[in-house]
Amino acid sequence: MSVEKVGTIIVGGGQAGIAMSEHLSNCSETHLVFERKRIAERWRTERWDKLVANGPAWHDRFPNMEFSCVDANGFPTKDGVAKYFEDYAEMIKAPVRCGVEVKSVTKKSGATGFKVETSQGEYEADNIVAATGPFQKPIIPPIIPETSNVVQLHSNSYHNSKQLPEGAVLVVGAGSSGSQIADELLREGRDVFLSVGPHQRPPRSYRGRDFCWWLGVLGKWDATAMEPGKEHVTIAVSGAHGGFTVDFRELAQRGINLVGLTQTYSEGTMRFASDIANNIRQGDENYLSVLQEADAYIERNGIELPLEPEAHIIAPDPYCITNPIRELNLKEVGITSVIWATGYAVDYNWLKADVFHETGKPKHERGVSPEPGIYFLGLPWQSRRGSAFIWGVWHDAKYLADQISKQRNYLNYHTQALMKNN
Repeated sequence: MSVEKVGTIIVGGGQAGIAMSEHLSNCSETHLVFERKRIAERWRTERWDKLVANGPAWHDRFPNMEFSCVDANGFPTKDGVAKYFEDYAEMIKAPVRCGVEVKSVTKKSGATGFKVETSQGEYEADNIVAATGPFQKPIIPPIIPETSNVVQLHSNSYHNSKQLPEGAVLVVGAGSSGSQIADELLREGRDVFLSVGPHQRPPRSYRGRDFCWWLGVLGKWDATAMEPGKEHVTIAVSGAHGGFTVDFRELAQRGINLVGLTQTYSEGTMRFASDIANNIRQGDENYLSVLQEADAYIERNGIELPLEPEAHIIAPDPYCITNPIRELNLKEVGITSVIWATGYAVDYNWLKADVFHETGKPKHERGVSPEPGIYFLGLPWQSRRGSAFIWGVWHDAKYLADQISKQRNYLNYHTQALMKNN
């Protein structure tokens, strides 16, 4: 059986893989995109039903195509985002092969390039781009035993409240996913407890401009490194219901019970840290800092935008913050299910190369690994703060395509020189 050979194999057919395909095509680089299921599969099946994008359609897109499902200031649904990438792949004629799972990638012995074992046979490639993104392996902390009488779901497998038994719900994690799921459950009449850890809380909009615009003009999307100690801090922002600023005090006033960081569980009782007030305060500081920088930018540049003094007003702390709950007997308060919005770990078991740290995270410089021919795309902070976002991954893909093209030219020179000398 013949082995198909190709210049570059891109593993993953989501936003990273489609962006990579476009730029490789622009560089006249032969390539294939392998997607184990369908294009943008995680948007289709690993998100809850009512999820919408957290950025407005004018901002969170590729430069060469707009969203057709919403106006520029709207927030596309998860299905709208999936269709966008499907349509984009068709527009650029991306060579995507769906239903192909990459089993292993190994370096060819004594030669350049790689052997790629897939569910559809063997391939050879000069380059590999791991474009599987940051959301690979859901993390559920080993706190509540599986033998407990509590339904546990990660946010990637939660779709709607019909999956949950009757009763109260504990949502662990107050980033975008956790805060939105908690709000959704509250609106459906559930009793909700929300475990809030350290987070950033930008305004949805301020003085007539979305926070995505503010982070752009203030240069924050292009920050090349996260502030030390903030590497694992989540961002609480929402595009739901037309987009609104996540305000944990307001959620508490509406009935959500806020608790601190989830710590331990034993004999039916969950215990929490006493850090809820501090976590909320730090989120407020982040929120207010954006407002202050925005005001300074407006004044410095003489821009006319409406004043919004009410945005600076922080409401008093509700009772659940001033008198934090340290433990909950789940049965006594009626909690029958827990949703873990606790993030993801990477999973590159298929890539057999010495390009990973002990933590399993890739070694790379702007996506270029220390092993020639292996590249990563779609990583958080790959080159800047905006790297993991739709528009950010497009720009990182351009850089990688240029690197691949440059290396091909060096190898072509080597081959031509050998032929000339012979």
